Amino acid sequence: MSLPGSSLALDPQSIARLEGLELRARTVMSGLFSGRHRSHHRGQSVEFAEHREYAAGDDLRYVDWKVFGKSDRLYLKQFEAETNLYCYLAVDASESMAYRSAGSAMTKLQYAACLAATLAHVVTRQGDSVGLATFDGGLGDFLPGSSNPAQLAGLMRVLEQTAPRRKSDLGAAMAQLAERLRRPSVVVLASDLLSSVDALAGSLKRLRHARHEVIVLQVLDRAELEFPFERTTLFRGLESLPDVLAEPHGVRQAYLAACRRFLAQVEAACRANQTDYQLARTDEPLDAPLRRMLAARLRRRG
Repeated sequence: MSLPGSSLALDPQSIARLEGLELRARTVMSGLFSGRHRSHHRGQSVEFAEHREYAAGDDLRYVDWKVFGKSDRLYLKQFEAETNLYCYLAVDASESMAYRSAGSAMTKLQYAACLAATLAHVVTRQGDSVGLATFDGGLGDFLPGSSNPAQLAGLMRVLEQTAPRRKSDLGAAMAQLAERLRRPSVVVLASDLLSSVDALAGSLKRLRHARHEVIVLQVLDRAELEFPFERTTLFRGLESLPDVLAEPHGVRQAYLAACRRFLAQVEAACRANQTDYQLARTDEPLDAPLRRMLAARLRRRG
């Protein structure tokens, strides 16, 4: 799956393998969260929830003509029964996500974007609602959740146009995202999380307090995890950090130990805030971290 002329191409084999889980994972993927699954059927028992702006292809039967008369804009009435799941994909577009080592096929941002697009594909296939938020020093692009089939193409366009820019401020970005979410949702955070663990913990606590379920996909390059450098190397500083000239053999053990501590702290912050966590390496197939995520949730559901 890809856009015409786009460099954001999803591996068809990865998508096929992921879709192969649908029979086992349907109770997870179409409700990723127990107690959140609702019927698609409409009737006298459905409850009005909110409005959303009309998009091409929407059913005109659900246009709120009173609102149109006042605002001259088309809005649809949304009901609780219209969608099973509200899923928001939060993709880190900060400068550090531009990193790609010599042996990697794509940058961390490209990998995170492909993960998000793959998840969006599966969620929309289930008839559920998906939205997108990109962030760096704050919230960037924001696509409100929709179950309209056209949503996937719009989401892909935003991901394709997203470029790494500024220093990350995870706490500020997640606070702004929480303010935008009007109902309990699934928030899938795809980020390298190269910021304060305290900021991550605070963000997770804020989202959980607002009754959102959170999944963290920590996207890292193989070189960041394994430090395979052999010769004296100039390490370029990102997000306002200085460049560092280092002899790898002299710092490798200290670096790897610090990396292990950091990953353990991130995972502990997720556990403390009842958040699912998966490490996503850019040198592994796109479906691998998603399969692990689904398998872990299925095990917990018994």
